Order: sequence, then C-alpha cells, then structure tokens
Amino acid sequence: MQSPEAIKKYLALRDELDRHCASLYKLHASQLQCREGCDQCCMDFGIFPVEYFAIKEQAGSDLGKGQKPDSETACPFLVNHRCVIYSARPMICRTQGLPLLYMGEDGWEVSACELNFTNYDFEKFTGQNTFPQDKYNSRLYLINKEFIESLPGKPYQPLELIPMRKLFEEG
Repeated sequence: MQSPEAIKKYLALRDELDRHCASLYKLHASQLQCREGCDQCCMDFGIFPVEYFAIKEQAGSDLGKGQKPDSETACPFLVNHRCVIYSARPMICRTQGLPLLYMGEDGWEVSACELNFTNYDFEKFTGQNTFPQDKYNSRLYLINKEFIESLPGKPYQPLELIPMRKLFEEG
C-alpha cells in the first residue's frame, strides 16, 4: 500500500509551491510571455515516484486524454498545445517561465525561459523575486524518500525518476 501520509505531504508542498509561483507570476507579469498555447517548456520530464502516484490518482481518466508522443522528449499530455492533466501536473511544470534560482557549479545561478525577461537586468534578481528551486526540490526529495520506503519490496531508489510517458502508457 502506498503511503497516504507521504502523498498528503506532497500535495501540501505542491499547494505551497503554487502559492509561491502565483505571487512570482503576479510580480513578473510584465516580463512573462507564458500564455495558454505556449508549450516550449513542455516535455516528458522524469518525476519522483511520489509525484507519479499522486498524479495517477488525481488525474485519473484524464490520463487517457493524452496522446502517443511523436518523439522521446515530447510530453504525452500536451494535446493541441494544452496540458490535459493541468491541475495534476508535476511541480516542475508549475514553475516553468519563472526565474529559477539554484546552486550551480560556480555558486547561485538564475535561469529563465528565453522568451521571458528579454529586457530585464538579471542582476536585479534576488532571493525574494526568484523561485528557490533547490529548496523545493530538497523537500520533494525527502517526501519521496519517505514514500518509497513505505512501498512493499522498495521497488524504487531514492534518485530514481519515472518518465511521465509511463503515466500515459499505463493510464
């Protein structure tokens, strides 16, 4: 049996992430080109098992609305430039377009979609106006670790990712 407690923790983290992203989307609205139909960032991401099972449960029959991707990197849930599992999409998909702050090889780095922030001085990015990717990823990792340790036979490793296409194939 899957750990309902770990799933609840994941959903709470995802809700927190959504609130954080909403404030950043509002703050940076004038710089963001992301709109319905923009799908440049959409791809078949690998996700942790806790996300996989939460999405599988939440999206339910919507998983069948996906389509066989035309490449290995294409997301099967992007249909006619729209995400058919939008409300259940993984955390990585929820942050697309925002300025992402993360620890790189040479210290803190900021990354953003090439369509956004084209006339913006990247020196103006701070910890307050960027998305702290490592903070959320670390918390997600710990929740996932709790989740996989609760599964009989421990079928996953802590860093194992499942391609989203598997949700489509099984859905």
